This record gives sequence, structure tokens and C-alpha cells, in this order.
Amino acid sequence: MNIEDEETLNEAPVEETDNQAEESENPENAENSENAEESSEEQDPLEKALTENAELKDKWLRSVAEFENYRKRTLKERAELILNGGEKFITAILPVLDDMERAIENGAKTDDPAVLREGMELIYQKFMKTLEAQGVNKIETENADFDTDVHEAVAMVPGMGDDKKGKVIDCLQQGYKLNDKVIRHAKVAVGQ
Repeated sequence: MNIEDEETLNEAPVEETDNQAEESENPENAENSENAEESSEEQDPLEKALTENAELKDKWLRSVAEFENYRKRTLKERAELILNGGEKFITAILPVLDDMERAIENGAKTDDPAVLREGMELIYQKFMKTLEAQGVNKIETENADFDTDVHEAVAMVPGMGDDKKGKVIDCLQQGYKLNDKVIRHAKVAVGQ
């Protein structure tokens, strides 16, 4: 071996030794670089979890705010519905009111009771058609079986015979339904 060969051999291990020497002189640097790699791997999931948590919190807060706005809007709509709910019905019966006013004015001009009666019957029929258009219907009482769901017995009539027992004999006050819901029971006399 020549000297040059020895020098190249010596240099190679020396370089390795220098790196080892640096690591041995600064063992903290080596640990820190390993810890930095580990901590960056640990922080990435932590940062990822924190970011995901922040996103979920933001979505949750937005959902809560959206629901609160929805609740306020529905309360406002409900209040308006309660306040103005009868507007459609009132608008529908105003023509009947107009007819009544005209009948009163014309009633002063005539003394014929038949004309007044005919006018009242026409107004009554128009009013009933308007109510039916709004979903209001009379409860049938003529020759009907007594039904506690739609009738209210105000009198019991004895001695009407077996065929009239449990049947409506007379209607004292008409009952009405609004869209199949009883809004006023018919007051009836029932056979015993």
C-alpha cells in the first residue's frame, strides 16, 4: 500500500468518524431531530383533530343559528296567521253583508212581506253557499239516530213509540262542522 492509499482509507473513516463525533458531541441534536420528526408526526394528527373540531364547531354554530332563525320565522308566521287567519272567510262573506244592506234599504220602500221574505231567503241561500265553500256544513238532524259526537240532547221526549226511540225528534239549534270537525253540536230533543 502506498501512502496515498492509506490517506484515502484514513480519510474515509475520518469522515464517518467526524459525523459520529458530531452526533456524539451533540447527542441532544440527534435526539432533537428524531423528536422533531416524531413531534411533527404527533402534531399533524393533533392539528388535524383541532382543525376538524373547529370546523365541526363552526357547522354546529351555524346549524344552531339557522334553527333559531327558523323558529323565530315560524313564530312570526303563526302570529300573523292568528291575527289575519279569518281574512279569507271575512272576504267571502262580505258580499252577503252587502246583500243584507241592500235588502234593508229596499225593505223601507215596500210594504209587501212576501217580497221581504223572498229577499231574506235569497240572502240565506247565498250565505249558506258561502259557508259551504269555506268548509262549513250543517249537521243532519232530520230522522237521524242520536249521536253524542254531533248531537247534544237537551230534552227527552217519552211515549214516541219504539220506532222513535233513540232518534232525533226535534232540532232546537242547528249544529255545524268545519271540515268534518264539529264546531257546534246540534241541540236536539231525543225520543225515549
